Amino acid sequence: MDKKHVSRRDFLKGTAAAAATAAMAGLATHYVYAAGSDQIKVGLIGCGGRGTGAAGDCVGSSPNVVMWAAGDIFKERTGVAALKHKIPPERCFGGLDAYAKVIASGVDLVILGTPPGFRAQHLKAAIEGGKHVFMEKPVCVDPPTYKMCLAAAELATQKKLCIVGGTQRRHQPAYRECIKRIQDGAIGPIQSGQCYWISSGIPGPFEDRKAGMSDIEWQIRNWYDWSWLCGDHIVEQHVHNIDVINWAIGATPIKCVGLGGRAARTRPGNIFDHFGVEFEYPGGIRVASYCTQFAGNAANRVSEAVEGTKGRANPSGHIEGNNKWDYAGPNPNPYVQEHADLIAAIRGQAPYLNEGKQVADSSFTGVLGRMAAYTGRELNWNWAVKESKLSLLPPKMAFGPFEPHPVAVPGKTELI
Repeated sequence: MDKKHVSRRDFLKGTAAAAATAAMAGLATHYVYAAGSDQIKVGLIGCGGRGTGAAGDCVGSSPNVVMWAAGDIFKERTGVAALKHKIPPERCFGGLDAYAKVIASGVDLVILGTPPGFRAQHLKAAIEGGKHVFMEKPVCVDPPTYKMCLAAAELATQKKLCIVGGTQRRHQPAYRECIKRIQDGAIGPIQSGQCYWISSGIPGPFEDRKAGMSDIEWQIRNWYDWSWLCGDHIVEQHVHNIDVINWAIGATPIKCVGLGGRAARTRPGNIFDHFGVEFEYPGGIRVASYCTQFAGNAANRVSEAVEGTKGRANPSGHIEGNNKWDYAGPNPNPYVQEHADLIAAIRGQAPYLNEGKQVADSSFTGVLGRMAAYTGRELNWNWAVKESKLSLLPPKMAFGPFEPHPVAVPGKTELI
């Protein structure tokens, strides 16, 4: 959970007023939902804590939005959403193909809340099926899933299907106003930046392996511990801060060099517990990125900053220097606001909204940093996208045997 912002479940007053932050010129002219009605039927794919939280935020964000169907690899997990939103048993689905059943159930909008390793496949299926999408971040874990997301986002544009990613700062008025000021020159040309998710939290308990449980099932039940499912925490968690940096600079990195390791994490899995990466952006802008997941009395710092020739900004709403400024406007719950903005765009009450590429770019920025840290090599963005043969996912998505790559050893792990 992002502790520096308001609770996901606290619907602070001001949400309606902040809906205007989504209003820009050029309203969408093509709407794909509930023909003849303004009711929007929502299907939840992935019924864990974040998925069920997003479902509640979506339904609570706007009138006449209803939960219609729910699906999860493990059908028993649909129970909480079904009970809360009165979804009948015949529209609750289980299995590795549950996502397809939800998409085909008569919904207008799907919420993608499964582990990130599934995101690209589910996004592709939803857009091909003519559905609007809210997808939690991150949206890719390697080069092939990144490119799959880009293709789906482009197809969504062609079909005028809306996509919103779970990078909720993009819907937070303080961030929006501050970054507008940064891009309008309030701190001068950006020279450097920093972003942090230094945390003492390790998400979720670990589930022991039961007799007869396949590799794939066991790994999915402990998805945060495996890079093919979560991307590692530089991707799954630190993407928020990386996204803000990409947004402020208005670009993705050209290259990066990084380090990391597994110093304190003891439970099974293959992800690191700390990363330090230097990203270089166009124009020689260098950004220091740090993220950790150390249990106990470790430090906590979750923030972003950029420095320019005229000052320094914390994009959450503070500028120092020649044009000193502090945000003092409305502060709606961003976890609700992102859904309100999506629903408004679907209904044509706000401009067409497709965040597919930007959240894919930010997710892949984290992937690039992970690849650099795992191998100990300096990596070029274009090489990673166009030349890398790295693919983390199982060759066949079915319960059965699968051996993920071992814990990386920088300098020894092969760059592919």
